[in-house]
Amino acid sequence: QVQLVESGGGLVQAGGSLRLSCAASGNIFSMYVMGWYRQAPGKQRELVATIIRGNTNYADSAKGRFTISRDNAKNTQYLQMNSLKPEDTAVYYCAATNIGVVPPRTYWGQGTQVTVSS
Repeated sequence: QVQLVESGGGLVQAGGSLRLSCAASGNIFSMYVMGWYRQAPGKQRELVATIIRGNTNYADSAKGRFTISRDNAKNTQYLQMNSLKPEDTAVYYCAATNIGVVPPRTYWGQGTQVTVSS
């Protein structure tokens, strides 16, 4: 079993920065894709960024502003968000997907609210 706990959300003005953290408990191995997703009110959950074995992937809306990173020794991943915009307001979820099983299994954190004021 994998448990994920996010922290670091909050209220920030447009143009500001926040860093989200996600601490994982359980066995997180190299076959796990770690990622961040977000869900705004009335919208579907969407991908923000993923990372596996140092390879990163970003949604177009996050490119150039957000940076995903991972500290394997601490079983923690981060999302550094800069130049925040009001449209970044959402609940941000940490995810860990085990791609070593069929079908792949995704674990989710409880989410952390990010609110960007204009």
